Amino acid sequence: MPFLTVASRRIEYERIEIARVPRPTLVFLHEGLGSVAAWREFPGRVAHAANCDAVVYSRYGYGNSEPLAEPRSIRYMHDEALVALPELLDRLALDRPILIGHSDGGSIALIHAGAGVRPVAGVVTLAAHVLVEDVSVASIAAAKTAFETTDLRARLARHHADVDSAFLGWNRIWLDPDFRDWNIEEYLPRITCPVLAIQGEDDEYGTMEQMRRIGAQVADVELLRLSDCRHSAHRDQPEAVLGAVSRFVDRVTARL
Repeated sequence: MPFLTVASRRIEYERIEIARVPRPTLVFLHEGLGSVAAWREFPGRVAHAANCDAVVYSRYGYGNSEPLAEPRSIRYMHDEALVALPELLDRLALDRPILIGHSDGGSIALIHAGAGVRPVAGVVTLAAHVLVEDVSVASIAAAKTAFETTDLRARLARHHADVDSAFLGWNRIWLDPDFRDWNIEEYLPRITCPVLAIQGEDDEYGTMEQMRRIGAQVADVELLRLSDCRHSAHRDQPEAVLGAVSRFVDRVTARL
């Protein structure tokens, strides 16, 4: 797995090169406990279905990237969207990518697109958060108990070189009382690229209010609500997600 330095941190990344015609590169932004490995085969399946090259990377504190050396701040997703992600795209010479983000990664994609830091061809979100809800805090508190009392730590350790850094960095900031006021809705009306927002009806980390607010405030948006689906739609409903993302990429590409 290659590495590069982004925002003074050592970051692991993977390139999937399959496109034979000019198409936007897909950039995958993982969830709050994710990494390159944790995505499993999903990025490769999307890349082949959409006939696009792809880049997958583990953010600072995750996977085999540099472990977290300090507590995360309330603006950690802003820092990723406005500093680290633009630098990574520049280092890899990626112009007008399509960002595909799950949970925290979806929030980062929305901030990046809305801030207008650099051109983005499109955004796909899977269970993105735009505000903190009671159900989010309750589920993250339950995850802390599971990390301490079940095999969750061992399962996560398969995907992170420093599992305690990865888990506690995410868990502690989301449970910080000051984080309850975190909200990124200011970025939504400023997004000028097409957005596909996907969420499961049984999402244990957020209600449909998250997707409703995205739909109400983004100008060019498609909403996909999936039944029998929890927080990880790409695992619970992979074929539905794969088809929706492929169609979205085709639509976005036709406009370029």
